[in-house]
Amino acid sequence: MSDRGTLRIQQISAHPGPVAGEGAQRQDKVCKLIDTTTCIGCKACEVACVEWNDMPFQTTYFDNTYQTMPDTDWNYWNLIKFNEDEHDNGSFAWLMRKHQCMHCEDPGCLRACPADGAIVQYSNGIVDFQQENCIGCQFCVSGCPFNIPKFNPNTKKVYKCTLCSDRVGAGLEPACIKACPTGCLHFGTKDDMKFLAENRASQLREVSGFQNAGVYDPDTIGGTHVIYVLHDATKPERYGNLPAKPRIPLSFTVWKDIFKPIGLFGAMLGFVGVVMHYVFEGPRREQPTPPVVRIDPPPPPAGKEN
Repeated sequence: MSDRGTLRIQQISAHPGPVAGEGAQRQDKVCKLIDTTTCIGCKACEVACVEWNDMPFQTTYFDNTYQTMPDTDWNYWNLIKFNEDEHDNGSFAWLMRKHQCMHCEDPGCLRACPADGAIVQYSNGIVDFQQENCIGCQFCVSGCPFNIPKFNPNTKKVYKCTLCSDRVGAGLEPACIKACPTGCLHFGTKDDMKFLAENRASQLREVSGFQNAGVYDPDTIGGTHVIYVLHDATKPERYGNLPAKPRIPLSFTVWKDIFKPIGLFGAMLGFVGVVMHYVFEGPRREQPTPPVVRIDPPPPPAGKEN
């Protein structure tokens, strides 16, 4: 695999200083477009993901559905979700959706992570995990509104889809897109993919009769670098609990944006107070030893002899 040296870093988790090389090179924002209306559930993308990332295969579970397993795992980053959508007239439709990391523009995992360098966001929008810096606290799991990062109990590290950042860094498309046989998956710049998605949604509304067809690119987290074309964009929950308005948990937002700066400011004031005390009062001097006073025992009572 290629390294990621050609990708410029935009954000680093828990990093106290500026990002090295920030702004030195301009990179286009990339995006993966998933057209759920043309997905046939063949799972070629699942196999390609496992093989390219050299992940160990694991036992799958049959749960009365064509879905490979109930959810993604630390060694299974890409899952086709099968959902039966029942209509008012008694009929139903298969709603299949490729479930993976959404690579948010404002990533909750990166905001929540306390380990310096464990999560990075490249200037092209890809959010990548650096396991060598991961401390296994699983804050990123709680901070993700899509429930994507998964913990490996053996290595004590967290894993997720990297959008094949190693392939993208070498000028290639992600492995899942290379394997897709129906043209359901597309990869390019965010502007191009958004244009293509809007055209497809318009075609579904005007030609195919899906009046609520649209593009899923939630602005509550600044948009994502994985977007969907949905038959019914007004009810994304039908596609395997895809949240309509994903948000970073308030606890992480309040801690990072309010309490942490206040705490740092308080620590700075405390340091200034110590310095001022040293300047005006001087260092603490050694106190003189108090004199030792000898106390004689009282005389014995009269009339008693030893």
